[in-house]
Amino acid sequence: MALVPYEEGAGWGARQLHSPSATYRFAGRTIRLQQDWRRLGVAAVVWDAAVVLCAYLEIGGIDLRDRSAIELGAGTGLLGIVATLLGARVTITDRAAALEFLESNVQANLPSELRPRAVVKELTWGKDLGNFPPGAFDFVLGADIVYLEETFAELLQTLEHLCSEQTVILLSCRIRYERDHKFLKMLRGRFSVYEVYYDSSKDVHIYKAQRGSRKDDF
Repeated sequence: MALVPYEEGAGWGARQLHSPSATYRFAGRTIRLQQDWRRLGVAAVVWDAAVVLCAYLEIGGIDLRDRSAIELGAGTGLLGIVATLLGARVTITDRAAALEFLESNVQANLPSELRPRAVVKELTWGKDLGNFPPGAFDFVLGADIVYLEETFAELLQTLEHLCSEQTVILLSCRIRYERDHKFLKMLRGRFSVYEVYYDSSKDVHIYKAQRGSRKDDF
């Protein structure tokens, strides 16, 4: 969501961040994404949390066929592209400044017959909610969107608006700072939250959240 540079730490993957493109293989297809760190910062590079959540969706036994999903803070669009390839109808969102870049990646990586199933749309958390029907999605997806404390209240408000009792939230993130734990505490105040996967090689956690207290499989 944020369009500002983010410091991952000394010496971290500078070549990866500043590379003009990144290539992955999911759902039987090669996905080639453009990156643009200099112009859009964190919104325009692929982060490990997106890759881990894509792999989880692909091999985790989650049936996305003909389900409705919305991705928050989509950035390069990798997660939304993969969810579409796996059969979902996906609304892929980010702030206005990132939309042209996001749209170009989505269009370049979906076959023509699937493009109508992926809609790129502006969403600034807490501000554009009237443009999205409340509780209308089966899944809400987010990868590495928990890091700016000043956005936590708006992110939580957005999740509450988008979710029905049946909606499943899947958030993939690296826990970097104490403030990240603060958001999880805020989330647990409104949803039942469980860690469903941890990738130790990338230090990425995947959390499932739903309204109510059920611990259903899905």
